[in-house]
Amino acid sequence: MGERKVQGLLAHGARVTVISPELTEGLAALREAGRIAWLPRPYRKGDLAGAFLVIAATDDPEVQEQVHAEAEERNTLLNVADVPKWCNFILPATARQGDLAVSVSTAGKSPALARKLRQSLEAQFGPEYAVLVNILGALRDLVMVGGRTHAENKVLFGRLAELEMAAWIRQGLWERIAGHVREVLGPETPLDCLEAAREEYKNLSGTVK
Repeated sequence: MGERKVQGLLAHGARVTVISPELTEGLAALREAGRIAWLPRPYRKGDLAGAFLVIAATDDPEVQEQVHAEAEERNTLLNVADVPKWCNFILPATARQGDLAVSVSTAGKSPALARKLRQSLEAQFGPEYAVLVNILGALRDLVMVGGRTHAENKVLFGRLAELEMAAWIRQGLWERIAGHVREVLGPETPLDCLEAAREEYKNLSGTVK
């Protein structure tokens, strides 16, 4: 859980310090890469000095209460994982695929339900959705320089964002995707982004489609 929270913070540009006697393999790799700082010991009173936001990813009730007390003293943002009573803000459970993020919140009433829904979303939205977002982003850039009105662009964006494209990516139906794009934007539309997307999906999924 702590590793997942760290990855989420790093994705938004945070400078992260982990306080823990041990690190997971993933956190150790982040430390080796210089992406996080590490204090190799348990929490001590005073550790929250200078922190803007704190996440207590521990199941030790005594530590949770101590961290909460210090956060209250310092007026620091605190989320205690799975213990809403000690939190002064709530983190949604978020499933990510590249730049796609789908979040679920129960307002702290059932973190377990939010977690299960996140796991369901992770199974539902595979790497093809990360690739789809990148394709649509590249096509958006093409549309924006076309000199059309805002209303015309809005119609094109709606037509381009065909949900079946995710299945086409997964099935390797790149000609169908190309046909859809050119049907919407015209037969001369450059499709360099699709070749890049095909390579990206191959790398993300391990397929050769």
